[in-house]
Amino acid sequence: MGFRPKLKINLLSTWGGHGLALVTGLVLMPYILHTIGDETYGLWVFLNSIAGYSSLLYLGFGETVSRYVATHHARKEFDRMNQTVNVIFAIFAGMAAVTMVVAGVVAWLAPWLHDWEGELIFEIRAVIVILGLNIAVGLVGSVFGGVLEGIQRFDLDGGLQFVCCGIRLGLTFGFLQGEYGLLTLALIYFAITLFENLANVVLAFRLLPELSIRPRYFDRPVLRECCSFSLFAFLNTAAILLINATDTIVIGLIFGAKAIVPYYLAARLCQFIAMPIQAIGTISMPRAGELHAQTEYSSLQQLVLRGITFAFVLSMGAFIGAGFFGTHAFETWVGPGYESSHVILLVLLGSRIIANPMGVMRQVLFGMGHVRFPALVHVAEAVANIVLSLILLHPLGLLGIALGTAIPTIVVELFVLLPYGMNKLGIDLGRLVRTALAPMLFPLVALWLYSFVVTSTFVIPAGWVELAIVSVGGGVILTAAWCAFLHVSKYFQSRTTGPIDS
Repeated sequence: MGFRPKLKINLLSTWGGHGLALVTGLVLMPYILHTIGDETYGLWVFLNSIAGYSSLLYLGFGETVSRYVATHHARKEFDRMNQTVNVIFAIFAGMAAVTMVVAGVVAWLAPWLHDWEGELIFEIRAVIVILGLNIAVGLVGSVFGGVLEGIQRFDLDGGLQFVCCGIRLGLTFGFLQGEYGLLTLALIYFAITLFENLANVVLAFRLLPELSIRPRYFDRPVLRECCSFSLFAFLNTAAILLINATDTIVIGLIFGAKAIVPYYLAARLCQFIAMPIQAIGTISMPRAGELHAQTEYSSLQQLVLRGITFAFVLSMGAFIGAGFFGTHAFETWVGPGYESSHVILLVLLGSRIIANPMGVMRQVLFGMGHVRFPALVHVAEAVANIVLSLILLHPLGLLGIALGTAIPTIVVELFVLLPYGMNKLGIDLGRLVRTALAPMLFPLVALWLYSFVVTSTFVIPAGWVELAIVSVGGGVILTAAWCAFLHVSKYFQSRTTGPIDS
């Protein structure tokens, strides 16, 4: 059981790109924080959390591009593929125009919408307009990014991530300063977005000569077909936004922009850790669409089981590492004074042990066309998140917000989505535990013992070198234990059943 060579290359390429983005984010966040200060940085997070709701403007059609391009490309149905792409391009172009109008109105109304606590209103208005332009460019360009995902060229995404990270580092270190810090950040983000989306356009047309953007491909029946899928993909996106973006907005409105920073540091580090894990689900969706179109159901089962295995072991490994070395990580990353972020990180990472593997299953179900129930489940999870966070906010503060996010995630994903997904994929619980989860216990125990011995034997000072050595050591132990277990398992299996194909 395993990924095809092409899928392995896509996974490694995506991991490389996301890994570099993770390192870039880890390097830049403390630099930005200390350059513009907690107050201004909290305001930047607050504005971006609101702008994050612009993902709703995609109306679920982002996933639709990837899914239907994968299906029609596998069947060589290039006219149907172009009809799908053109329908969604027209929708996104319209939404981009709406975005610019809304951004202009919000910028004009900015002085009456919020107390900006001494920030220059000119800078705030300019930032709002630039963020709107950033969203508009991303909307139109995402159509071609979806095409590349549909034909499963994730290796190009990894290379593009590498270039964008270099641009982001150069622009931030070269131009960011305390004065007009918000405006500078907005311009940097826009420059990267513009470059990335122009590159997606060029690559999509070069790699897919059959691709064409012409009015004659706009087809109303195809629009209805896309809408039926996109409606529930839209609900899924809305749920993700409610879960991820609402927390910082609630904190900012109730406690002020500065109070966002400790929570956001933990949430952002959790997102950094989850990036390479979520990449497994990202590359699995178009592959699932291709396999479903070819009725290769056994390969679909193998795809989701192997994806869950990787997501589980990486999530659990990150949780173990954060439990033992999280305090050192925060001191090294942003300096002292953010001790509360460690506890919040553990709560959020604990929920990701369930959410990340289930994210892979959700993406495979989407690729198969089963979008309605997973999306509605995600919406229910998001609503429970908001309600429980508001209930726990006053007695527990920021920790209550984290628990309000974690508890619904664990309960809903484990007891609702998991049984549904196993039923649709024809996988029983015994097989899931036996093939995807149980084999990972040995390497995870080895990682826990390594972490325990290191923290019990050595006093680890804050520092990037020390943290890197400990992290590399943990990765080596986890990988070696995993490989050893697989080798021993295959040896005993070959003794009982004869030679097997590795």
